[in-house]
Amino acid sequence: MTRTDDGLRRTLGVRDAVVVGLGSMVGAGVFSALGPAARAAGSGLLTGLAVAAVVAYCNAVSSARLAARYPASGGTYVYGRERLGAFWGYLAGWAFVVGKTASCAAMALTVGAYVWPGQAHAVAVAAVVALTAVNYGGIQKSAWLTRVIVAAVLAVLAAVVVVCLTSGRAAAGRLDIGLSSGAGGVLQAAGLLFFAFAGYARIATLGEEVRDPARTIPRAVPLALGIALVVYACVAVAVLAVLGAGPLGHTAAPLADAVRAAGAPGLVPVVRAGAAVAALGSLLALILGVSRTTLAMARDGHLPGALAAVHPRFRVPHRAELAVGTVVAVLAATVDVRGAIGFSSFGVLVYYAVANASAWTLSPATRARVVPAVGLLGCATLAFALPAASVAVGAGVLAVGVAAYGVRRWWAARRGA
Repeated sequence: MTRTDDGLRRTLGVRDAVVVGLGSMVGAGVFSALGPAARAAGSGLLTGLAVAAVVAYCNAVSSARLAARYPASGGTYVYGRERLGAFWGYLAGWAFVVGKTASCAAMALTVGAYVWPGQAHAVAVAAVVALTAVNYGGIQKSAWLTRVIVAAVLAVLAAVVVVCLTSGRAAAGRLDIGLSSGAGGVLQAAGLLFFAFAGYARIATLGEEVRDPARTIPRAVPLALGIALVVYACVAVAVLAVLGAGPLGHTAAPLADAVRAAGAPGLVPVVRAGAAVAALGSLLALILGVSRTTLAMARDGHLPGALAAVHPRFRVPHRAELAVGTVVAVLAATVDVRGAIGFSSFGVLVYYAVANASAWTLSPATRARVVPAVGLLGCATLAFALPAASVAVGAGVLAVGVAAYGVRRWWAARRGA
């Protein structure tokens, strides 16, 4: 077990890093994103999933290459700063922190909606407090809990796939791939489904707590993404085979409705419990990632310096974790964040656009630049294919961050003069 110069402890191997990534990806998104994506794409749902996977793969490869070169907390905030300049690193960090804070609140409310619908906000706040306490106790405790959650969720998803595909309701004709909603609908679905793939960033943002990052991160990121893609494809095929694209696009709980339609209503409570556990896993990993990016930005003075403190015993950024937990708890208690999913996707796609642009600078070789070029183009395309309201809100919040950066630089220059 080793410790970095700035105090964080390197304890995560390949297996733990993969689990952290899966805990972020195989979460609430697979229980809720299929419906909106089917509504957007119609018969092009599986095509949209494939597009999202290609963009995610390019982002993953770029992120893994950068994380191996810069194994520090902060992810693309650090990569953009080192490869493109301070502003681009700041923009990536701002997009990540704001977008993923909204995602944290959405995941917390998902837990509340499944556990106790009548008291969703109260349960959401309790979940945030509990998981912030787990993170405060150290990264190994978080990785252990994430491992348990991932195992439980994968078991539930496997049961859904088996029940649906072996039922008399499954029909191969419902898997007919087309473009009933046009190319725009497929791209919008890909943008929405990308939300469920974005968790591999958590591996990169934990770069200071991974053993032998130059070897571990490039192995863990593609492995986690590949497992998630296989799981999503199996679930999407099973649910489509039972419900079809039309009914799937008009259900709020696609997996629960699919097992009910497949003739297994007794499995519905298990699916609901699995969704709640999955949301807890996503929330746990999200708080980890946001707090580490907050730590990196605080170290550079873009956020209050007090947030850069590392706990002397647990070796975690405890003030950043408490600050993130507090903000998320307030949002979960007071705000309806259902619309935050689209906004979060916009912010995350901007974040990965900076990652791909940073990876472009690593090598002048044309072959080495193909993946980041495809990733950058894909991120830009999916970001602006999202619903107009999500694009408008996301662009507005990013503009606020850019303005704050400009004011800070102007004030620093004035004081220097």
